[in-house]
Amino acid sequence: MLKIRLQRVGRINSPSYRVIVTEHTRGPKTGNFVEKVGSYNPKTKEKALNADRIKYWISQGAQPSDTMHNMLVSSGIIAGKKINVLPKFVAPEKPAEEATPEAEPIAEAVEVEEAREEEITESAPIATEDSSEEKVANE
Repeated sequence: MLKIRLQRVGRINSPSYRVIVTEHTRGPKTGNFVEKVGSYNPKTKEKALNADRIKYWISQGAQPSDTMHNMLVSSGIIAGKKINVLPKFVAPEKPAEEATPEAEPIAEAVEVEEAREEEITESAPIATEDSSEEKVANE
């Protein structure tokens, strides 16, 4: 099956693309394409498409890639709706089961510490002025 797709041919940080017709199993970088039918420069938004040849290859059964389909629709070569080429947003799942077991030991540890503090404050003798005077008098 033939595909109409983009082939990057620009330098680093200076992209430009060829619009080519190629076999769908071949990668776009191989250089083995059936025909060059246009070019696209994304920095200047300049499109040079050969509409007659694109329509011919589509009539022969060539399928445009999703990005190429959107470009052909926006330039008016073919009619139809644009295709969303961006992936849908999927929110990451928060594991609720793991969050609750971790919180329980921490809560138990806090309760144990509070109980120890209460025991210490209850068992500690409270120093009063009378008791210190009695100690001095007994000596």
